Amino acid sequence: MTSNVLTTPVTVTAFLQPLMPFNILPKDDLQTLAQVIELERFSKGQQLTRHDHPEGLRIIHSGAADLRNSQGQLLDRLGEGESFNLAGLAGEEPGIHAIFIEDTQVFFISSDHYQMLRNKHRPFDRFFHGQRSRRLNRALRDMTNPSALSRPVTTLMNPGVFTVPPDISIQALARQMTEKNISSALITENDELTGIVTDRDLRSRVLAAGLSPESPVSDIMSKAPVGVPEIASHFDALLLMTRNNIHHLPVFRLPAGDAGNSKKITGMITTSDLMRAKQDDPLYLVQHIARQPSPETLAEAVEQRPQLVIQWVNAGLPANKITRLLSVICDAVTRRLIELAIEELGPAPVPFTWLAFGSQAREESLLNADQDNGLLISDACGEAHRPWFETLARFVCDGLNACGYQYCPGNIMATNPSWCQPLHHWKKHVDHWVASPTPEAVMRVGIFFDLRAVYGPETLCRQLQHHMLAQTRENTIFQAALAANVLATAPPLSFFRQFVVERNGEHKHQLDLKKRGVAPLVDMVRLHALANGIPDISTTSRLAALETNQCLTRTDSRNLADAFAFMMQVRVNQQATQLKLGGMPDNHCNPDELPALSRQQLRHAFALIHDSQASVKLRYRQGMGN
Repeated sequence: MTSNVLTTPVTVTAFLQPLMPFNILPKDDLQTLAQVIELERFSKGQQLTRHDHPEGLRIIHSGAADLRNSQGQLLDRLGEGESFNLAGLAGEEPGIHAIFIEDTQVFFISSDHYQMLRNKHRPFDRFFHGQRSRRLNRALRDMTNPSALSRPVTTLMNPGVFTVPPDISIQALARQMTEKNISSALITENDELTGIVTDRDLRSRVLAAGLSPESPVSDIMSKAPVGVPEIASHFDALLLMTRNNIHHLPVFRLPAGDAGNSKKITGMITTSDLMRAKQDDPLYLVQHIARQPSPETLAEAVEQRPQLVIQWVNAGLPANKITRLLSVICDAVTRRLIELAIEELGPAPVPFTWLAFGSQAREESLLNADQDNGLLISDACGEAHRPWFETLARFVCDGLNACGYQYCPGNIMATNPSWCQPLHHWKKHVDHWVASPTPEAVMRVGIFFDLRAVYGPETLCRQLQHHMLAQTRENTIFQAALAANVLATAPPLSFFRQFVVERNGEHKHQLDLKKRGVAPLVDMVRLHALANGIPDISTTSRLAALETNQCLTRTDSRNLADAFAFMMQVRVNQQATQLKLGGMPDNHCNPDELPALSRQQLRHAFALIHDSQASVKLRYRQGMGN
């Protein structure tokens, strides 16, 4: 299903440039690649094997896909920006194939061009060599502790199958279904499944049609019903039910050996069973969010977020994945609220982009994060257009608050006229903050310079970010002000590297992991990124880019990344524990309650931040004037 590229090389380059490992390719190679890349389209449910399409690297541009082995077990789920090469993965998993779980567009790099890049650029080659083992090792771990949607249907089905012959009367069947409190019955003849009757059939094909209740059920049954084998997964069942628009799915056991075509029915799955099973799957939660008709139903759809965090922590999901999932959910809620607002207000008078700032932009926020957002409007905006955007901002921010994303105490929201502005006004804010880096301006930078487009054209966001980087890269006085802010918060360690905790008050014997650990590290990495023109937003991607561009040594970059990951893991584990106990999640931790090894690792993380702060002072002291 290959077609000519429908996007320009410029837009292809813009898409690939931030992605690992394309961000390490020289500009010329990236531009050459954009000239030869192809666009493939796949329909929901379509399968891709290494034999039915040309071999090469595929990068998902939009949509999603599952990688499965020959037994149909889920190995990995891929979304926008993620890549796969079936030929490479097949070396360790011969039957691996992709199934597209929604309509998907894929950028395709032919095997010749892909191998040329790997041969030419060793870091590029190392990334994909390591990706194969990482992906398959992760799949192995997932199989030992599978998610609800990858487990076999036998763990979900109701084994109490109710069968009747085709000549039983409709009235007799309805009476038995009522007595047994069930919603469906299987029609069998000579032990063969011939049909299914559901309570919906009784309403639509009997009562609504005026059919006599004495008629046989064979007159109203759905013939040759679709079924699913016991070896199938929850997701397979969900896909089959969705594709065929059915709410009841028989489960059968495949015949063994030469037993013929006889299939023994062993259970039944209903839509309600699948809904209960998929509640912890963020992909389907996001789809559920996208279908909500009002802010009130949106709030109901996301009220399970605390339970999801507990489940993810219990399943061993790392903190960086949990924060990304929470960000995806927040993005989905925001987009749906904007869509609902547009349904009421009509189309936007001029283009706009809804921006996320701070930890939500970095995809590093947890449950207790509040709103940080703004509206970036095209410079075509006039005074007559402002009421439309003001109404939009109120609708969305109020809706987010109702969904559990609390109003920002500092009023960093699109409802604040200062943060609901055309592009040229935002640039003026940036110019002012950089030219006069007062403590308040530095605080603003710590929020607004981490930005990401959630809705609307990303080009507006990129223009603003490009302006930011152009202003900060050579301004040593501004960099020095940010450095002073980094140095203002010392990690909670004494001279002898003992933990410094609160001595009294609500958090006695505890320390603030976010304020005293995570925030100084994030601020430090942001400073390095702004000083070196790094466009990446998340802390880990900034560290990787700083290493790639030789702005930080490999040792320093990896150490800071490990320290950040560990502190975030302690935070998310702590919050999950607080939620289990019925409390409100916060960022405080009593180090004495951590295992001995974790206390040692936390101490090392704080010591690393302390040492890195000393390096910041040396690197940016020219602008500090001492």
